[in-house]
Amino acid sequence: MEYLVTMTTHVPDGTPQPAVDDVRAREAARSRELAAAGHLLRLWRPPLRPGEWRSLGLFAAADGGQLEEVLASMPLRVWRTDEVTPLAPHPNDPARTARNAGTEFLTSFTISVPEGTPGQAVADTEAREAQRAKELAGQGHLLRLWGLPGPSRALGLWNAGNPAEMQAILRSLPMDPWMTVETTPLSRHPSDPAMIFP
Repeated sequence: MEYLVTMTTHVPDGTPQPAVDDVRAREAARSRELAAAGHLLRLWRPPLRPGEWRSLGLFAAADGGQLEEVLASMPLRVWRTDEVTPLAPHPNDPARTARNAGTEFLTSFTISVPEGTPGQAVADTEAREAQRAKELAGQGHLLRLWGLPGPSRALGLWNAGNPAEMQAILRSLPMDPWMTVETTPLSRHPSDPAMIFP
């Protein structure tokens, strides 16, 4: 099973810089070990405010218990809080692992079909959405797609040249009129397994 983990680190005031550097070095080494073992799949930095220390990680584990063991084994956990979101398979997931040039984005979707929409119109739109997802995956824009907890929710990992292109891609989705979307631009993390094991 895959999980999205928001990891927020709060270094206690007065912690000597050499101690911080030591924990960060051990965290990078442990990240490489977890990537080699297939538990840490990706690591990103979302937009940060000054002084904020937060990362997003894509992890794989047999269940929540194993994930907790993985997260607890990371040296920064002594200063970190983790928010875990379990991810479910999505029928339109291209399961693409290769990275392209450009910026990666995470998008969370909530779909609200207008009341009274005929069932056949919904089925036709879902079929066109699946076809468009395949096209975008083939073009290298849609990298992964997961179901999120709750009704009609999904999480997407995308690649686009810039935010404007990302918005144009989202507007091209047949379900766009029914979707509420939250988009997060991502930047590279030095311990991202895609950089360690390209």
